[in-house]
Amino acid sequence: MLKNKVIVITGASSGIGSEMAIHLSSHGAIPILLARSLDRLQKVSAQLQDQHEFYEIDISSKDQVFEVVSSVISKYGKIDVFINNAGYAIFKDFMNLSIDEIEEMIRTNYLGTVYCCKAVIPSMLERQSGHIINVASLAGKVGSAKSSAYAASKHAVLGFTNSLRQELFDTNIIVSTLNCGPIDTPMLETADVSGNYKKNLPSWFILKPEAVTKAILDIIVNKRVEKNIPFMANMGSKLLQIMPRSLEKVTAKITNKK
Repeated sequence: MLKNKVIVITGASSGIGSEMAIHLSSHGAIPILLARSLDRLQKVSAQLQDQHEFYEIDISSKDQVFEVVSSVISKYGKIDVFINNAGYAIFKDFMNLSIDEIEEMIRTNYLGTVYCCKAVIPSMLERQSGHIINVASLAGKVGSAKSSAYAASKHAVLGFTNSLRQELFDTNIIVSTLNCGPIDTPMLETADVSGNYKKNLPSWFILKPEAVTKAILDIIVNKRVEKNIPFMANMGSKLLQIMPRSLEKVTAKITNKK
């Protein structure tokens, strides 16, 4: 089903992005890896046996995004699936976050996703075919302590994706979101330099990259519009939306330990 599908993955130099690239390649897809670190892209590329490409790119630069997307379409004539995976977090109290840190998270996590969608959708409309997967977060459904800027960026991704899906309702373009809880990747270590957040969470609550890759594959193959993992974190987010005042007494104690 994925044979010869051209699948673009942003943030593909490490973590779940690199795991996706390796997994999708093993299923016969043609992964196109985008990321800022050329060295790390080359290391991922060395693990892929079949056809693939990689581009050094900062997705917060709209000019770079449009140039790379145009290059991919010119070479392959299409992009079948575009996975907006690039993003990062900084876990700090709002008053300890600098304006530059807040703006950079918004530019990368939200505007980067917008730029990529803006660049790829015209070609998908022309072909009347395509699938966009925006990797958001359960933090985009329910905010938590020390995640104000990150949660805001992911709330924006969710709102944008849900609106875009309705606009493209009468086309053959699928627009999906994957909302994850904490994932055991370098991003979690960068976001929480103290290590307290990971230490205070139960091990079953933290996702492995393999589980996220499996979820992405499920979204592509079964054309799902939304998937939320892990199950318990998803249930917790739903309960928080229903009973915010009661449950925040518990969750604030946990998330303030980040």
